Amino acid sequence: MRRRLIVVFLVPLVGVLLVLGGAYAWSAARSIQQEQISQLLGDVAYFVTSARQALRSGSPELVASEAGRYYELYGTRVLVIDRSGAPWVDGGGDPGVLDEATTAQIQLALAGRRGEVPEPAPPWALSDLIMVEPVIDNGEAIGAVVVTASGDIARETILRQWGLLLGGAILATSVGIYVVFRLANWVLRPIRRVDRAMEAIERGDVEARIADETGPPELRSMILVFNRMAEEIERVMSRQQEFALNASHELRNPLNALLVRVEYLATGLGDEWGRDIEETREEGRRMTRILDTLLSLARSSERGAAAGVVDVAEVGRARVEAWRQAASQSGVDLLADGDAPVLTVTDRTILESALDAVIDNAVKFSPSGTRVVVSVTDSVEGAEIVVRDHGPGVQEDELAHLTERFWRSPRNRSTPGSGLGLAIATDLLHSIGGRLRVESPEDGGLAVHLRLGRGESS
Repeated sequence: MRRRLIVVFLVPLVGVLLVLGGAYAWSAARSIQQEQISQLLGDVAYFVTSARQALRSGSPELVASEAGRYYELYGTRVLVIDRSGAPWVDGGGDPGVLDEATTAQIQLALAGRRGEVPEPAPPWALSDLIMVEPVIDNGEAIGAVVVTASGDIARETILRQWGLLLGGAILATSVGIYVVFRLANWVLRPIRRVDRAMEAIERGDVEARIADETGPPELRSMILVFNRMAEEIERVMSRQQEFALNASHELRNPLNALLVRVEYLATGLGDEWGRDIEETREEGRRMTRILDTLLSLARSSERGAAAGVVDVAEVGRARVEAWRQAASQSGVDLLADGDAPVLTVTDRTILESALDAVIDNAVKFSPSGTRVVVSVTDSVEGAEIVVRDHGPGVQEDELAHLTERFWRSPRNRSTPGSGLGLAIATDLLHSIGGRLRVESPEDGGLAVHLRLGRGESS
């Protein structure tokens, strides 16, 4: 965002500098040439007067010394032509043959016509300035004066002027960049504070606030709204935490009473009920662990506090055994596949709860006489539990909706349920760094993949 702001401010600034600087540079170049031409016209007029006196008296010395001195000072060649068209006085410089254009102008001057004033040219096309003026005496041309000024003088002056202009443009651009950077920092500083506060809230620090309210008025208003939003989030999370604490505390008493009642009933049952009693005890202990986890999460507001090394294959077999009786009542054969240990670091209680939600969903939607297979595999990426059923399945375009809360396929609206099972399993896995993926096999049904991270052990 800072880069975009700087570009937005700098591009117009540089554009204005280029337009104004280019216009000024072009104007300065033409002004320098105009000044040189004006000065050259004055010098030509002076030498025409001197040449008239010299030609009238027949003494070239009257103009030769001045022409030589002029060449030494300014590098400008002065050539006096007599009536016959031959050079009469040469002030110095290259004595080469005059070009055709200059020769034509000399012929016009000897005929009594004045030469044309040179027009300013682009700096890159500058050439020597040549002016030819007739020497008139009593209305008759008795000679001509040719003044040749080097274009290097004007070019050097223009380049010097352009160099100063470029230096000024660089200085102005540097000042503009400094101002833009300061302005961008002033504008973005409150946004950075908002980002840091949002990151703190994301990490669980719901008490994060933005105390400094500097910056543009619009951003100060945004900071005020953000602080109000953070306060509301803190209030809602506090109420949720209180509810979780109260609910888990209130559930503990009836659960303990239920476990005591189970122990009391167990004393009057025969040995053939031993397995069922033990499974009931285990479910009660698991519910106790769930309540403990709920209390721990509510108090610490941290996830994965009970992480440890877990044998995922053993968890799968245990949950299949716990659900087998409920599945058999629905006419569904529930099987576990995979005996080799698959170790990973995770929260066992959360993993069990997520797997229960998936198994419950598979058993609920599987027709009588079918199988549900829970398999556990290990790979470089981590452990994976696959719950494969042979129920009605869903259409391909419905797969993405299966993990949404309260969503149910139109074909299964008559089946009891709330549409929360896979959504809860997805959230539980996400809390321990895992993910849930649903696919529709070609032979029907659903395959739900519960992927766990590698963790510290495998």
